[in-house]
Amino acid sequence: MAAKILLIALLALASSHALASDPSPLQDFCVADMDSKVRVNGFVCKDPTVVKAEDFFSTGLDKAGDTGKKLGSNVTAVNVNKIVGLNTLGISMVRIDYAPKGLNAPHTHPRATEILTVIEGQLFVGFVTSNSDNGNRLFTKMLKKGDVFVFPEGLIHFQFNPGHTNTVAIGALSSQNPGTITIANAVFGSKPPISDEVLAKAFQITRMAAKTLLLALLAVASSLAMASDPSPLQDFCVADKDSKVLVNGFVCKDPKVVKAEDFFFRGLDKAGDTGKKLGSNIAEMAAKILLISLLAMASSLAMASDPSPLQDFCVADKASKVLVNGFVCKDPMQVTAEDFFAMGLDKAGNTENKVGSMVTAVNVNKLAGLNTLGISMVRIDYAPRGLNPPHTHPRATEILTVIEGQLLVGFVTSNTDNGNRLFTKMLKKGDVFVFPEGLIHFQFNPGHKTVAIGALSSQNPGTITIANAVFGSKPPISDDVLAKAFQVDKKTVDWLQAQFWADNNN
Repeated sequence: MAAKILLIALLALASSHALASDPSPLQDFCVADMDSKVRVNGFVCKDPTVVKAEDFFSTGLDKAGDTGKKLGSNVTAVNVNKIVGLNTLGISMVRIDYAPKGLNAPHTHPRATEILTVIEGQLFVGFVTSNSDNGNRLFTKMLKKGDVFVFPEGLIHFQFNPGHTNTVAIGALSSQNPGTITIANAVFGSKPPISDEVLAKAFQITRMAAKTLLLALLAVASSLAMASDPSPLQDFCVADKDSKVLVNGFVCKDPKVVKAEDFFFRGLDKAGDTGKKLGSNIAEMAAKILLISLLAMASSLAMASDPSPLQDFCVADKASKVLVNGFVCKDPMQVTAEDFFAMGLDKAGNTENKVGSMVTAVNVNKLAGLNTLGISMVRIDYAPRGLNPPHTHPRATEILTVIEGQLLVGFVTSNTDNGNRLFTKMLKKGDVFVFPEGLIHFQFNPGHKTVAIGALSSQNPGTITIANAVFGSKPPISDDVLAKAFQVDKKTVDWLQAQFWADNNN
């Protein structure tokens, strides 16, 4: 029986990784309680009855970052440390400023895919595949205003401004706290430093050259920003076995007392007792622990883990006739930089419709490289008095920033949350707001023309516009059902069903 359960757990684990499921919160939201002394992977939840709209709100992405450093770039991050409402929602946002010739140096995000669009200027961007991918292939692209590019999770990537004017980009990452490892800083600036003998051999240079490089790189200002998510939410969460707090797994030990021994175990050099019927040995307790661990891992994927690709990328093969959850992968040897690139987010959408808004989406259907990476991006244009009507994204949290104009935004919690509470906020240029996964939300422009950039924690978030789905379904829902549900007469329902329900999705 245990063997069968283990097999099922492993199959569930493998299939769920291959299908790259997006974060799946277990309640409407889990706003981070920064004052709690309890350590978990991420943050414990604030009492939901004291949560307010400000917990999903931040300002400042209209302000240019200081690029007066050696690298000539600055990353302004809006992650869970800035917006506590991002906790468990698997997404965050950044603004990156680049001086002329400015560089966001080669780095990785250990817990996130990044999708980026150029707001102003131009960028030369690229990423390098892993060792197993036919020898660390480099994919590069020159981006201009409105272009979009994707950097797959965990891969080394960079952005460089080759021009003579400043460049601004907005990026989104598929984690509430993605983490950043700037390669030069980590390798040559670690504390304590890595042995120069190790580095000299690794980089095939003399020990003197390694020391010189170490000193030079220590002087470089770091372009670190960002930080992580439900799988995991920081660099490590060492189990505190002495804690009496019960969670799924273990609470975290104080990181200040963590040491190398916490990541160490010995004994696998000892031969096990093979004097049994099968001629092999796995300690009975170890087998049970392995089984429990695998079941916990499989279940934790349903509990808000970020996408976990099984290779560097799985570019969607749109020509394949094979049907899977998402898309099968194109032959990696045929993949090019164009598969991670899209253009057009500098172009205004047509808002001449009944609701006065237009959503221009860059999802896996437009950018094949997004397949399995758990993120996408949108531009939303609003005419004066334009509305992005109440809707939900069944598979994604949305994070949105205003590029131009102003917006009245809001979301409504589920029935179980003390009676469908409404959280609203007026946003101006540079403000950021979060709409938790699956909740009904809207944006309304009370003033002049407005433009927003949003990112969603799914390659294909889905949109259900409430009015369209309820009163415009095909075939229509019975007017008896709707009259009873909305407590109105059937004539009112029939009139609503006879209307033309505008679609504002491009």
